[in-house]
Amino acid sequence: MQGNFIQRHIQEDLGEAVHLLRTRFPPEPSGYPHIGHAKSICINFGLAALYGGRCNLRIDDTDPTKENMAHYVEALKNAVLWLGFEWDGFFYASDYFEKLYEYALVLIRKGVAYICELDAEQMREFRGTLTEAGRNSPFRERPIDENLDLFARMKAGEFPNGAYTLRAKIDMTSPNMNMRDPVIYRIIHHEHYNAPGWCIYPTYDYAHPLEDAIEGITHSLCGLEFENNRPLYDWYLDQIGGFSPRPRQIEFAELHLSNTVLGKRFIRKLIQDGIVDDWDDPRLATISGMSRRGYSAAAVRNFCDEIGLSKAQSRVDIAMLEHFVREDLNLSAKVIMAVLNPVKLVITNYPEGQVEWLEIANNPKNPELGTRQVPFGREIYIEAEDFMIEPAPKYHRLAPGREVRLAGAYFVKCTDFIADESGRVIEIHATYDPETKSGTGFNARKVKGTIHWVAAAHAMPICANLYDYLVIDDENAEDGYIFNENSLEIVENALAEPAIREAKEADRYQFMRNAFYCLDPKTSTTDKVAFNRIVEIKSSYKPNRPI
Repeated sequence: MQGNFIQRHIQEDLGEAVHLLRTRFPPEPSGYPHIGHAKSICINFGLAALYGGRCNLRIDDTDPTKENMAHYVEALKNAVLWLGFEWDGFFYASDYFEKLYEYALVLIRKGVAYICELDAEQMREFRGTLTEAGRNSPFRERPIDENLDLFARMKAGEFPNGAYTLRAKIDMTSPNMNMRDPVIYRIIHHEHYNAPGWCIYPTYDYAHPLEDAIEGITHSLCGLEFENNRPLYDWYLDQIGGFSPRPRQIEFAELHLSNTVLGKRFIRKLIQDGIVDDWDDPRLATISGMSRRGYSAAAVRNFCDEIGLSKAQSRVDIAMLEHFVREDLNLSAKVIMAVLNPVKLVITNYPEGQVEWLEIANNPKNPELGTRQVPFGREIYIEAEDFMIEPAPKYHRLAPGREVRLAGAYFVKCTDFIADESGRVIEIHATYDPETKSGTGFNARKVKGTIHWVAAAHAMPICANLYDYLVIDDENAEDGYIFNENSLEIVENALAEPAIREAKEADRYQFMRNAFYCLDPKTSTTDKVAFNRIVEIKSSYKPNRPI
């Protein structure tokens, strides 16, 4: 018997019939799915694929008052598909409203459910506390026929919101608060977008296990936050009875990521306050945000596989996620030259008007990505930080009298520079050595530094969105984190080589010596294409074990 603890349970339960595994991903359509949902998606769909089983996508739409449900449903579908999975069945909880109503009638007829007239505040008072037993509702022993009559009238719409609830009759002294006569149905006069005609709606805790049973789910895999709900779910299944297979719930630890907040209410407020532009803001760990940032589905899946499954809650360093993103990009991204803070360099002994096309590898680590032609001329742009009038110790880039290699081109030696009144360098002059062209085998002398560049006559203006963490963990802060005021820096006047014109939305690039980037259609304009910084090229993070 192999694998993690969930796999071992599955193998114990199904034996040689593991291909009969049935799982599901049952999210609520109240926001965009995030990295925590990605973990659950990978577990449920991944295990079904591993054993040749089936996995359903089921939308929990038991609360009709949720806004923009149809919009969020599409976001959930897109997230599953983006991660590389396909559902075997697509369902709504509302598909089962009639069946759930019939099951409620079964509970009433058995004498284990009753109509209660306590309002929400009274119900809280009667419920008790973790250290104090609850008290029975004065309506707990209402006759079965009266309960059936009132429940039918609730369904018919005779009563206003909150007038009655249907509650399970379990144990008001149970140490598990979930077992203290939980609400099964409540009156909500709100038209359901997917199931019109209802004015009573089942609670999630009632509907969830029965939906699993109706769909033939063998293993209900969910987060540890549902561990205390399991006895209640089992109670409903026991009272209705007759389910084969009977779903077995197995919990796993939620994903907590450093320097990240995943709560939907938190994100919704950020959007309302204009701190982020939408659910797909690249600073968010929503699946759409990570996709727009430039993360690949493969990197996210590999991360979810690597963190594994546990019953113990823990916090994962976000650098680990970035490690898998970087590992994927190192071989898949094309390397191009872009200058974010340009300063002009004039090669005074290079022929005026001449354009030379240099063949440069698209990714030195992956020859399969081929080569491209890059224009070179008398005037180019380099990074301002690649020139220093008085070089610091161990500074190996361009300086007066110093020689460096222009990547894929020639050695150049600084002969002069021009500075403005504030002392800022606005132009550098240099000479080149035509014998030192890259690829010719020249080795008569060495230089310590190589810098990137862009030909002035062919430079394409771009915008670079430099994203960083939106929040930073701080144990001394009230909420455990502080906002990062520098989570986004927009570089408006960057320049890139002409190959960037071919960029499409899904393309990812390494801007040489800078970072990985992807095109952002949302902030691009007809005048200037925008690129989002995905992740730095290098990191001090090291995985705990070989990958």
